[in-house]
Amino acid sequence: MVKVEYKHTEIAVKKQLGQNFLTDRNIPKKIVRISEAENADRILEIGPGFGALTREIREIAPSFTVIEKDPKLAAFIRSEYPELTVIEADFLKTDLQALAGDGKLCVLGNIPYSITSPILFKLLENRKSITRATLMMQHEVAMRIVAEPSTRDYGILAVQLQAFFDIEYCFKVGRKVFKPQPGVDSAVITMKPKEHVPLADPEGFSRFVRCAFRQRRKTLMNNLKENYLLDQASPETLALRAEALTVEDFFRLFRAVSQKY
Repeated sequence: MVKVEYKHTEIAVKKQLGQNFLTDRNIPKKIVRISEAENADRILEIGPGFGALTREIREIAPSFTVIEKDPKLAAFIRSEYPELTVIEADFLKTDLQALAGDGKLCVLGNIPYSITSPILFKLLENRKSITRATLMMQHEVAMRIVAEPSTRDYGILAVQLQAFFDIEYCFKVGRKVFKPQPGVDSAVITMKPKEHVPLADPEGFSRFVRCAFRQRRKTLMNNLKENYLLDQASPETLALRAEALTVEDFFRLFRAVSQKY
């Protein structure tokens, strides 16, 4: 069992929670600067751990909300930062609309590798309650998010997130600045919900994208024909694989088809 000690508090690292703690103070400083978070924002930090990022957020906002699932770490943050609102809960089960209230959340976090995709889709589902999100995650996942068409990394994650967010890859973070040291590097990205998305049915679009990528080596025709009526779609487009389409291409194709059932 790996244990991490900070200010005489010893925590057993829980692999199932994907816990890796930052040791370089320059990284969280840079994350807060890039986030453009301000005191007036409704700031929400995901998984503060030992508070490396929390400490830097406090430099610009003396009071904000953090969500921490680990009871010992939640207790530690409460003792170190009594002025903060600490929610001891699973972020994936947290009502973000309720937290946002009549405003919107500015989200920051060094998010666990093990649940990065679920967290991203949670933010996607709650995008109307968010002004922007600045997140550190596994480098490979960040590359999948910002991937371009016709590349190996381009897939469901890229299309769904790029459809609804303006996304920027900010910088890479080496594995040596974490304890315990993970086997991969990290990266920081920013995500800002788009003001206008040309879709009448966002949830239907998400299902459509998953179906289009169901078997990557098959054409769009083969992946979509069981679930969608394709008579109005371009035969040239349907002969392509999903990875060849831009996000705008996906918008056009989705508008041209309709579900069978």
